[in-house]
Amino acid sequence: MEPNSASHQAPYVRTEVVDAPPPHSRRRSSLLVGCLLPLLILGLGGSILVNVILFAALPSLDTSTRVEERHFSHNRHASKKVAIISVEGTILEGRGFAKRQIERARKDDDVKAVVLRVNSPGGTVTGSDEIYHYLRRMADERGIPIVVSMGGIAASGGYYVSMAVGSRGDSIFAEPTTWTGSIGVIMPHFNVSQLMEDWGVKSDSVVSKPLKGMGSMTRPMTQEERRLFQALVDDSFAGFKEIIRNGRPKFKADSAALDRVTTGQVFTAQQALQNGLVDKIGYVEDAVTQAIQFAGLAPDEVNVVEYRREFSLTHLFMDATDDGTAKTRGLDLNALAELTTPRAYYLYTSLPPLLSTAK
Repeated sequence: MEPNSASHQAPYVRTEVVDAPPPHSRRRSSLLVGCLLPLLILGLGGSILVNVILFAALPSLDTSTRVEERHFSHNRHASKKVAIISVEGTILEGRGFAKRQIERARKDDDVKAVVLRVNSPGGTVTGSDEIYHYLRRMADERGIPIVVSMGGIAASGGYYVSMAVGSRGDSIFAEPTTWTGSIGVIMPHFNVSQLMEDWGVKSDSVVSKPLKGMGSMTRPMTQEERRLFQALVDDSFAGFKEIIRNGRPKFKADSAALDRVTTGQVFTAQQALQNGLVDKIGYVEDAVTQAIQFAGLAPDEVNVVEYRREFSLTHLFMDATDDGTAKTRGLDLNALAELTTPRAYYLYTSLPPLLSTAK
């Protein structure tokens, strides 16, 4: 019997004919790959090399230590200057950029007057006092007048440094929308003992004497601790009031009037004017005009300059601190230490002072 012929047939395979790309298209693709691939490799390698060089050089790069002088108004070519020194933001310490501006003006014999531009809610007691000290030293050594121009806020420590004008009248200008005052001292304290109890966390610190741990956040403050802290605050407050007496002569002869404005209250510009905390309502240009008059100069012979931080490549990769050093981005242990350290502030705020030296 013959085998079934159908069973010996080859299986049917469907084939498709695909048009091959034209020769010129293949040549174009090869050309693009041949050109772009080396460029990509070269670009990637160059980028890595540049970053390696920059990061290797970071420790030696300048951050924000240099002060750059810029023309602000009047005669750009005049030799005699009125310098605008800015105190902006929270005052953490007095040896940062504010001091470098003051030193720049103090060492420049062409500076005949200073306009202190204050836009700050205040800050630490020590930082505010240091800036005040350096301003007064500059004014006394050089015999130059200081005129204050208040920005949006010049409260607490911001008002403290404004007293560097001394006893000269008509020296403090507040813009119409300025908030100022908040004269007083605050020492923040937070009791998280209940939160720790809820989470089953207990404080087990070892101290040499009980008062070494005074102000701890892990337990309620004792009456003795509160009394001691209150004495520290009162002493700083008395110092604040004395600075105001030196900068506002009317309060030296009227202690009752001083007591009325040193309640911690914040004042509008108009309220501050009525209470004798400022002299005039005006803008920075008005303060400049007053400074020129105090210096006995003609407007056309004055170059009004302002100081700015000189930009550095370090700012692209690292945070530049206010003292001119650089620090890497990330967890700031200094800020954590600030938060947990009992400290008095000339500061107008309703929030915990989460402070850092980075600006």
